[in-house]
Amino acid sequence: MKHLPLFRPLALLLPALLPTLLITACQPADTPTAATDPSGLYGRSAPSAQTLSAQQQVLQQLPFSDTRDFDDARRGLIAAPDALNISGQNGNSVWNMPQYDFVQGDAPASVNPSLWRQAQLNNIHGLFEVTPGIYQLRGFDLANMTLIRGQSGWIVVDPLTAKETARVAFDFALQHLSARYPGEQRISAIVFTHSHIDHFGGTLGLLSQQDIQQQNIPVIAPVGFMEEATSENMLAGTAMSRRAVYMYGKNLRRDAFGHVDGGLGKGPAFGEFSITSPTQLVGTTGESLTVDGIEFVFQFTPESEAPAEFTFYLPQFRAFCGGEIVSRNMHNLYTLRGAKVRDALKWSAYIEEARLMFADADIYFGTHHWPMWGQDNVQTFLKQQRDVYKYLHDQTVRYMNQGMTPGAIAEAVQLPDSLAQVFSNRGYYGTVKHNVRAVYQHYLGWYDANPAHLDPLPDTQRAAGYVRLAGGEDALLSVAQREYEQGNYRWAAELLNHLVFANAERTDARELLASTYDQLGYQAESGPWRNVYLSAALELREGTPATGINIATMKDVLEQTPPENFFTTLAVRLKAEDAAGKNTRVQIVFSDLNKRYLLWLENSVLHHQEVEKPVASDATLTLTHPLFIRLLIGEAGLKDTLFSDDLNVDGSRLDLVRFFALFEKPVTSFPIVLPQ
Repeated sequence: MKHLPLFRPLALLLPALLPTLLITACQPADTPTAATDPSGLYGRSAPSAQTLSAQQQVLQQLPFSDTRDFDDARRGLIAAPDALNISGQNGNSVWNMPQYDFVQGDAPASVNPSLWRQAQLNNIHGLFEVTPGIYQLRGFDLANMTLIRGQSGWIVVDPLTAKETARVAFDFALQHLSARYPGEQRISAIVFTHSHIDHFGGTLGLLSQQDIQQQNIPVIAPVGFMEEATSENMLAGTAMSRRAVYMYGKNLRRDAFGHVDGGLGKGPAFGEFSITSPTQLVGTTGESLTVDGIEFVFQFTPESEAPAEFTFYLPQFRAFCGGEIVSRNMHNLYTLRGAKVRDALKWSAYIEEARLMFADADIYFGTHHWPMWGQDNVQTFLKQQRDVYKYLHDQTVRYMNQGMTPGAIAEAVQLPDSLAQVFSNRGYYGTVKHNVRAVYQHYLGWYDANPAHLDPLPDTQRAAGYVRLAGGEDALLSVAQREYEQGNYRWAAELLNHLVFANAERTDARELLASTYDQLGYQAESGPWRNVYLSAALELREGTPATGINIATMKDVLEQTPPENFFTTLAVRLKAEDAAGKNTRVQIVFSDLNKRYLLWLENSVLHHQEVEKPVASDATLTLTHPLFIRLLIGEAGLKDTLFSDDLNVDGSRLDLVRFFALFEKPVTSFPIVLPQ
């Protein structure tokens, strides 16, 4: 039994290692029924008169009579599932399109009409023919799966987020394409356009790793794919994941007062994730490959929407796959879950490069949303997408060089009508305001040069000061109530946030702030903004949720993750105050990989280094890499660890126990709109 404490700390590390979509891919709240609350509000506030007025203004500002997107989104429909509800092996819901059946007809007052329109478009799902030989499965997951008919089988582009959704989507396609291509079910190649999990996580739902190797199936991806795919969000994964719960509205009801859409798609799937290593990497623009008889011409676009990404052109079809550097909404230069900002200027340049390289493209299709047909239409679309990011970049830098701060620039920059009146440029995912701030951060960072903002007081101290300045809690609440009634929701939120952080026990202040966030959410055109506001309202009313993470769903990805990544993440779990003066040295040996690592403490910092042979240390833990992963995800129990021939401990067990005790358990659910 004395062995047990050695391995428990390993299981505490993993929540920080998981890509954000794993955390957001948790089962949402059930859709409410009229029997339990006929109003459908469930404690949420009704849309105010000011919100109703704001929605009417949107209806007047945008060309809602233009229905071309609906025509394009429905074009080529071969079949749609009667009820697309996908379950996992344990019966959990992985994907549920019927829960969005309420998204029909005119927009309710609780949803921005522009976002409602996008939600209706994202509701259109099924198997579609882009052109003979190219097919897409849309609405089976956040991203699209594209099937290209090769000489000997199907070339699969971006096999979705989860193994379950990928399998169902591909089987559905084969079922309905069998008449056109009798007996052809083979996958002849796999293409990953970029390193985000919604574009590769379902891979092993289509084929096993053994199948890929034995059948010598080419797997094509951009240079840097595996490094980025297995490391994204690792170091800051816990914080990103908690924030992503807000961004994707994980805990919100699927109804007209809650989650309606994510802008980029309905939302992420929540199933079992996987990955496979590429057999061929593309890192040069203009590189041409013949894949199962189909010529692909690639454009390498790193550090755009993803760190590792490419687009490609199919000359045979005159079809351009834009990956995710273009889509039917404004994308994020900064994502609300938290990430490094993206380079707007480089992004825009890639779009222009693609427009010129593939100027004869008659078809555009992407990894999200619906295709477009006609050379003139494709060219116009690419110009508009190009200019959105260039405009945001140029105007932000212009105002930045006049000394304006991020907040002031966010208020000043507005798209010209030639861009703003185009639905594919609307802020359903990214927004003008937070993308402008991203450009500022890219060049100048967080500090706006005002000394008052250089070393501000912590939130709770600042909040208490504002409450005193206002004449006390009741006086501040009274002012905030008046601002709320007048529809000044942004200012009301500012005031009430101070009050809640000064005294989180004021339930009246929390409820008024929640109602304020309701109204801001109802008015938001961006799916993530709506989700953030409404998730904040939920937390104010119900408290910080205790979320769990089913880390076993990441087993296939973790098995492909270099051990160095785990040790790097372990370093940010070190309780430096407890490690002061300690100089413990531990070796971890992976017997099956023939790899040995030295971990040591120095100056309250954890270091690691791969070593070729045994070195002086206090203890050595030897185990197989599969057992290491099983320990991390909790699959290996006490019997496995104590009596397995795959594990051995040499040296001081006490030192090993003390070493692992220096690392803290990740906090997976910390408060956001309430003080800690």
